[in-house]
Amino acid sequence: MAASAPNMNNEPEASEAAMRAPSENGAAERSGSWPRLQRHIFRTASRHLPDSSTDADGPSVEPPPKRTGTYARWLPVLKALPWVLGALFALSFVWDFPGVTLTVAGYAVVLEDLLRFTAVSGLVGFGTNWLAITMLFRPREPRPLVGQGLVPAQRERVAYRLAQAVSDELINKALIKEKIRESGLVAQYRDLLVAAAGDVATDDAVRTEAKALLRRVLRDVLSTPSVQERIVALTAEQVEAQAGEGLSGLMLRAYRYFGEDDFRARLHETVRRLPDAVDPLVEELDPVLDRLPAELERRGDEIEALLTRVLLRLVDTLDLERMIYENVRAYDERQLEMLLRRTTNEQLNYIKYLGAALGIVGGFIIWAPAAALAAVTTLGLAVYAVDEALHRARTDAAPSS
Repeated sequence: MAASAPNMNNEPEASEAAMRAPSENGAAERSGSWPRLQRHIFRTASRHLPDSSTDADGPSVEPPPKRTGTYARWLPVLKALPWVLGALFALSFVWDFPGVTLTVAGYAVVLEDLLRFTAVSGLVGFGTNWLAITMLFRPREPRPLVGQGLVPAQRERVAYRLAQAVSDELINKALIKEKIRESGLVAQYRDLLVAAAGDVATDDAVRTEAKALLRRVLRDVLSTPSVQERIVALTAEQVEAQAGEGLSGLMLRAYRYFGEDDFRARLHETVRRLPDAVDPLVEELDPVLDRLPAELERRGDEIEALLTRVLLRLVDTLDLERMIYENVRAYDERQLEMLLRRTTNEQLNYIKYLGAALGIVGGFIIWAPAAALAAVTTLGLAVYAVDEALHRARTDAAPSS
């Protein structure tokens, strides 16, 4: 036996080149099998994914209707006031009630300079409001004399305060965690995960590709000379360790002493046949996959707890304040202006043009202080009384409706 051992021992060395070619072929086959297996898994699992087509059509929350109020009806009229006041101011240089006197309740009221007073006051009221609102956003870039608009100049501060307010009051970690627990999404997706995993495990196409890929991997690995050498060395070591110190151990050591080459050659031959023995091992995958759905269902609570911990840990790692700050900070001056104007532009215009109307009132007060103050005070009190009465009537009627 010792004489024949060297020839047998040389067989693995002689066939090393032949083993390398199947290994390279196996790598090429695996590179094609893995994408096919992925496609089968994704196709099978995607049947359980929720339909997102409705979410893609629009936002999940409908935008609230714009509350314009009664001022929206007056805005077109107010927009015309600056032009009317400008025309009246120009007219005042030509004619402004020269020498005209009006008698009211026995009192003589001089109308001269009425146009100029009211026109100038109205234009000043409009101009100051226009300037104040414009200076919120313009100039966008710093200028040598006029400086920079309030919002562009404080862009970093606005972004910081906005991020701080949103992250502290609106979308904080505690709120997200509470919504995760209340929504039941974790349980829903746990059921989807268990159903998808069970469907994947029982799909014939997935099983076929998985076993084919596993078969190729095992054959490729077990055909590698370095792996075979390690298996031979480990087997020899374990055989000697298991033989012990008795008669069997003595006989094994004697055999190896006189026929070590034969012993190694037989181990090499056995290990070289391992790639041909992977098929029965791979077929054992079926019982495991058959038990997988029931095992996942049995451990559903553990899976839900694990998913919850993962989600909560993910929330803990998010720096919401920095995310919001960096996103808002990335807005340039024009984008930040549009962000603020998008929701307040109509109100800002109302305030701007209302200044012209209030300026006209101021012009009347300058022109005739006593009479104008009495009229404005009386009109203001009347408006307040009517508004208060309507508000109380609406409040009293609300519970009964």
